[in-house]
Amino acid sequence: MTAEQVPCHPILRCARDLETSLKSVAEMPADYLRARDKEETLLALARAEAELTELRLRVLATASDVAEEHAARDAGTWLAHATRITAQAARADLHLATDLEAHPLTAAAMRAGSVNQAQARVIIRSVDKLSDEVDDLTRARAEKHLIELAGTYDPKDLAVLGTKILEVVAPDVAEAELGKALEREEQAAREKCSLKMSRRGDGITKITALVPDSIAERLTTYLDAEDSPRVTRSRSRGEAFCRLLEILDPNRLPDHGGDATTVIVTIPFETLKQDLGSAMLGSVVISASEARRLACTAKIVPAVLGGKSEPLDLGRAQRFYTAALRKAMRLRDGRCRAEGCTIPATWCEAHHLKPWSEGGKTDLADGVLLCSYHHQRAHDTRYSMTKLASGDWRFHRRT
Repeated sequence: MTAEQVPCHPILRCARDLETSLKSVAEMPADYLRARDKEETLLALARAEAELTELRLRVLATASDVAEEHAARDAGTWLAHATRITAQAARADLHLATDLEAHPLTAAAMRAGSVNQAQARVIIRSVDKLSDEVDDLTRARAEKHLIELAGTYDPKDLAVLGTKILEVVAPDVAEAELGKALEREEQAAREKCSLKMSRRGDGITKITALVPDSIAERLTTYLDAEDSPRVTRSRSRGEAFCRLLEILDPNRLPDHGGDATTVIVTIPFETLKQDLGSAMLGSVVISASEARRLACTAKIVPAVLGGKSEPLDLGRAQRFYTAALRKAMRLRDGRCRAEGCTIPATWCEAHHLKPWSEGGKTDLADGVLLCSYHHQRAHDTRYSMTKLASGDWRFHRRT
């Protein structure tokens, strides 16, 4: 019997027929479908897509022999190369294909077109997150109930319901199981905790972090304590994050290299007195105006260099506002004293009205509280400041 005479497997015949059917309407415009027909077509195609996906994954789960024939590591790797999809997407499909074999109820729901691929992932993940102490019967009831909910809820809402599924199908063990699940989740979150920083080369550093939900919630509370309606939420949180780092007390941080954790700004004395120039903040080049702003706080130690790059000043104590002085300024000013600004005093920085490099004094009379934004404007040579009768300071753009 030749290869052409071998009976075609029904699954292969279905795939070929489907391909042929799709080609038969490939050039037909959909514009002339009536609204009711479009509605029926879209819903039918959505169900068919779920059914087709389940069939594809069912075949993929058994395709290790195909991978072996092509010397691929697994069927997902072969599929990625053969269909030009990403390796990540192929691995995800292979993983889901394997999971569907272990969850026949969800697979059957996909075959019926009542559960789509995204919902199937959520259902399987929700059931698999249950602890080993949950018996098979309860697991099956949970899976069945989530499949029923899939007829009403999208994957995002279904995932939320999946976290509470035991409250519905096994309320007697739900509370204990929830506690165990939360402990496992929190432990996994701590193990995955990470923070990456990459400098873009344009004065901006991109920070990407993975932190436990509890830490993220705490950070959100801190950042949203000061919300500015004048900018977007992401911009407001970004600015608040910068201010939060600048007001951290280094005395409460762990020792680093045998000394208190300290950030040092290195700047030539002549540059410190001038309007233009640059300085070094650790390994980062910053403007002289930014260095002068940072020098107003006790969180940054200025290393002022002479003509031969010899240290002239390494953060003299009298240069900084003490905790007592800052407390007095908070009581006196109450908020950022820039005209119209409502940023509270706890988020503000102490600013020398007369720069230390020009003979300014570190005392209450020569200081004012400014938020980070207005503190930067105070050291920006493009602006001048005028004191108002109210005690506020008005900023003017120089002409």
